[in-house]
Amino acid sequence: MTVYCKFGTALDILTGKWKSLILLRLLSNSTMRFSELQKAIPDISKKMLAQQLKELEYHDIVHREVYAQVPPKVEYSITEY
Repeated sequence: MTVYCKFGTALDILTGKWKSLILLRLLSNSTMRFSELQKAIPDISKKMLAQQLKELEYHDIVHREVYAQVPPKVEYSITEY
């Protein structure tokens, strides 16, 4: 029974048109910047990409690394989870 609950939770987190594409790009490129992800998925809007990345980060699927420099640099990668 708990296996089905975990599977259902995973499906809830990963469903949607964009999350699978974002994860595929990150899996194939290790780390990517926001602009690189946007170029790799041209049909996604900036707002939708930001929202999907925030959700994936919230669920600890994507790691967001912010570098303290000018201009700001942010990289995204897949977590071990």
